[in-house]
Amino acid sequence: MKKCVFGLGIAISALVFVVGCSEEQNFDQFDDLSVTPTLATSIFYLESDESTINLASSGSFYSEVFTFEAFNEEFVAERVLEGVITYQVENTTSKEIDITVEFLDEGGNVLDTEAFTIEADPAPLLERQIAYGNGGRSLDILRNTTNIRVGAINQSDNSSTSSQPDPKIILRSSAEFRFRLK
Repeated sequence: MKKCVFGLGIAISALVFVVGCSEEQNFDQFDDLSVTPTLATSIFYLESDESTINLASSGSFYSEVFTFEAFNEEFVAERVLEGVITYQVENTTSKEIDITVEFLDEGGNVLDTEAFTIEADPAPLLERQIAYGNGGRSLDILRNTTNIRVGAINQSDNSSTSSQPDPKIILRSSAEFRFRLK
């Protein structure tokens, strides 16, 4: 009899546990989920010392084309919501320098340009943020960019030297993009 009561007690406990601890699952909450991470990355870094700038026979001392494939995948291009590209320019040379950053499509056409004129030392650190999407420039610029061309021109002489130790021009760029994953 004790075995029967014990077995019945276990069966009732198990039934109460199953009924009391289970709840109907709502798998529709996934449809309400919105995932929008922000991703940060460096784009390019340019550094040139003053002696290299002085060696350039013409005004242009730097020109380079970088491959930019951040948005070449359709999955990524369709899900980008907005972004900000940040440029920082530091000049400790005795030169006034013009820098141009051009966003190019597959055909080499210029989609967007950012130009900087940096005074000779003592020049303050220049920081510029350019927004794309949501009130900024068109996201299509970034979606269609396949290359970035950077050029730098010395607007001063090619013989002067700054009194700063290790004088150079530095251009840094970084970006933050927000995506909708679902």
